[in-house]
Amino acid sequence: MSTNRRSFIRNVAMGSGALVASIPQASQGSNIPTAPAIFNMCGYAAPKLSKVRVGIVGLGMRGPGAVDRLSYIEGVEITALCDKFSDRVEKAQQILTKKSLPKAKAYSGEEGWKALCESNDVDLVYVTTPWHLHTPISVHAMKNGKHAASEVPAAKTIDECWELVETSENTRKHMMMLENCCYDFFELLTLNMVRNGLFGEIVHAEGAYIHDLSKDYLFDKNGYAEMWRLKENIQNNGSLYPTHGLGPIAQCMNINRGDKFDHLVSMSTHDFSLGAMANELAKSDEFFQPYAGKKYRGNMNTTLIKTDLGKSLMVQHDVSTPRPYSRIHLVSGTKGIAQKWPGPEKIALGHGWMKQDELTKMRAEHTPPIVRHIGDIAKNVGGHGGMDFIMDWRLIDCLRNGLPLDQDVYDAASWSCVFPLSGSSVANKSRSIDVPDFTRGAWKTNKPHDMTLNGGGTTGVRPVLKSEE
Repeated sequence: MSTNRRSFIRNVAMGSGALVASIPQASQGSNIPTAPAIFNMCGYAAPKLSKVRVGIVGLGMRGPGAVDRLSYIEGVEITALCDKFSDRVEKAQQILTKKSLPKAKAYSGEEGWKALCESNDVDLVYVTTPWHLHTPISVHAMKNGKHAASEVPAAKTIDECWELVETSENTRKHMMMLENCCYDFFELLTLNMVRNGLFGEIVHAEGAYIHDLSKDYLFDKNGYAEMWRLKENIQNNGSLYPTHGLGPIAQCMNINRGDKFDHLVSMSTHDFSLGAMANELAKSDEFFQPYAGKKYRGNMNTTLIKTDLGKSLMVQHDVSTPRPYSRIHLVSGTKGIAQKWPGPEKIALGHGWMKQDELTKMRAEHTPPIVRHIGDIAKNVGGHGGMDFIMDWRLIDCLRNGLPLDQDVYDAASWSCVFPLSGSSVANKSRSIDVPDFTRGAWKTNKPHDMTLNGGGTTGVRPVLKSEE
């Protein structure tokens, strides 16, 4: 790692109040000279794979769903399954057995993933583990000749973001962050309308992850293994989970492909609920005593990002107050606006929202080919209403046909880095922090990759049995 980048990491990582004065406003990161990219992975098409042998690591919350969805896609062989806990591997094997598919090779234990990445019968390592393992597993996979696809966020630190970028460039193996919200139906419609110029020049966009996880997930003993996600809310402050809201709007704004994030500021409220909940639970259940008396992240975080071309994005994160679920998804341009939450999906090409019949007509005209091709099947297979399956199908179709991925390693790094950078800004009275240019200047010439126009892939889908619907 270069000395310049190490200096950047050291400066943005400082969270102590005693070090605040040493961080000049908007002075670190993207203006520091860096060497050109080893190899530009934006638009890179890896050699075709007639079949994609998949190893899935992490079979707790997200992994079993991935096993099920991928099993429907033609050309996929699930050849390896791994989890720290062996009983989870056995449960996942049953998904394959019920579909009359061959059992996968089983891996378990603290470092079973290393053996999976080093095996000779895997082409793609699909990572659905706790956050702290996303980068180590993805890097090890690429260094052992595999493509990597990781759940969000792809990295927790700036150091990890650069490690992903440099490893992908060195190995010429894809690293895709599995940002499923980019494949949701209204987000794809919005992107296609942006590409077709209906909203004019995009000036501002908003995204969020507002989802009350406190009672049913964070403090659920049978939820996240060993309470790892609750611990993340103790150890970190800022926008811990930015990419669900950020990814789709970043694509609409051509981030890393004509524009880039320049700097951000971030502010968090105090915690008014998580600590109180932990303290209350600990009174009657000693299991929660280690989580009582701790300082938890602020309930609501708001991060503002300015782009190099002078556009703005707002991203919010709140997983601990009783609000209705929202990712906001607002895209505002010189000719119109689209918004998904709150309430029904809305589009305006003027000063008033379209009426339902106008919106129906707009959908008919601008639903992208990828949705027309696979959307109904995706809804049938499932996964957050179908967007998970569209994502999986599209990833496999690109690998089988030698197509560039819709989300590359620079997107994974740029979207994920909001996690640590927002934390640094919050810790330092919301001071401005520069965002690294992970493309090292290539964003100026990189072309937007249009997944909405390449939806008629050749990869088929195995029939969905009635008993599985």
